[in-house]
Amino acid sequence: MVKYSSDLDLLGIQASGSFDPRGRVTDAYGISIVSTADRHACWIGADVPNALATELTAAVDAAPPSPTATEPPAVLERCRRLLAADGRALDQSGGPQFAFPDDTQFPSDARIERSSAPPRPALRTANPGNWHPVEWAELLDGRLGPWTMALDADRVVAVCHTPGPITAHGAECGVWTHPDFRGRGLAAAVTAAWAAILRPTGRHLFYSTDADNRSSQRVAQRLRLRLLGWIWHLRAAREPAGGRMHPLSSLYRVG
Repeated sequence: MVKYSSDLDLLGIQASGSFDPRGRVTDAYGISIVSTADRHACWIGADVPNALATELTAAVDAAPPSPTATEPPAVLERCRRLLAADGRALDQSGGPQFAFPDDTQFPSDARIERSSAPPRPALRTANPGNWHPVEWAELLDGRLGPWTMALDADRVVAVCHTPGPITAHGAECGVWTHPDFRGRGLAAAVTAAWAAILRPTGRHLFYSTDADNRSSQRVAQRLRLRLLGWIWHLRAAREPAGGRMHPLSSLYRVG
């Protein structure tokens, strides 16, 4: 595993799959402000004009570190005014970012299927309903990255998957649990199993969630993941033609 000198560097590795060759966030109009315990930085959307990008970067560089990363930094409001000057509506979001320790484990008696083994035929018809059928087939075929699933009989009740492309040095997971099965540790179990699949590759493994998603934050606590910092986003509201499809899915198309 490649070692990095700061949490800010690690957050850059986490996000590197979304950067274009200029270091801008692909297919985005907006800014992300990245805050760690003692430093901050910004990532600019690729659709932001260069002059405005320079102004946004200067504003963030001149701002003092936020006294608490759990609240949006004061400079975010200045960035909003700059970005909204042309009349675009902007969505704000943010949340904590975590890294997996090398020894992440979670004891569980849950029945877990893993992408590291051939999927049982019954999984083909076990789509929990929140995946497009084509996307579900591609997931099981291994085209969308590693995954793990917790089953109740033949029913999929929790999924941990890889929602974006794996880069040379990092991978991030996404997790879902059926509402009827929450609070039983299934999300933590499938997430720890996902990390076990990827750990031998030597990549840094990441977990992120939203500021108001307390249940997801509890998963990070259960697994004793290490808090790297917070990221706050301002983005123009725009849904790609592929909707919320996985970016590696054959159904995904950028608008």
